[in-house]
Amino acid sequence: MSKAVSALGGVSHSGFVDVAEAGLRGMITLRGDLASAKMKKAVKAATGTAVPAARRIELNGDKGAAWMSPDELLILVPYEEAVATVEALEKALAGEHHLVADVSDARSVFTVKGAKASEALMKLCPVDFETLAEGEIRRTRAAQVAAAFWKSGADEFTLVSFRSVAGYVMGLLEVSARKGGEVFPA
Repeated sequence: MSKAVSALGGVSHSGFVDVAEAGLRGMITLRGDLASAKMKKAVKAATGTAVPAARRIELNGDKGAAWMSPDELLILVPYEEAVATVEALEKALAGEHHLVADVSDARSVFTVKGAKASEALMKLCPVDFETLAEGEIRRTRAAQVAAAFWKSGADEFTLVSFRSVAGYVMGLLEVSARKGGEVFPA
């Protein structure tokens, strides 16, 4: 059996902010009636969080649930727990219309850290960063590719993209974070 590896092997870059591939992360697409009692119970059991409101992410340590659309969540768990979490969700939602898919190996995760982290992303994503609250997730694009991100700390963002474009996304982040490229120089 082969060993799972992230798309870019944890590559990182330091500029006016630090950008890095965050490594393997368990990610599960969960679709169904987000208001159903069974769904709420299954999400709570899998993540320790409630089903998030629209455009929100609920985190509980290294687990969480992110709202992706009116009938879709992205479940976050440690990579090694993804398969068991899929099985548990399937069992918990038996008899109810739903879809559960392990997308861990189809996605890449990046972090952007530093006091001006939003400035690196402003150049890539059409989002009003002044109104972006902690715990809010945005599905958008980073230059020409689909991405989702959230403010994961006071000076940190977590960004998710397709694994197939991980090199492109890291290149974008690296160029966007280069020293001297700040949007609002001091």
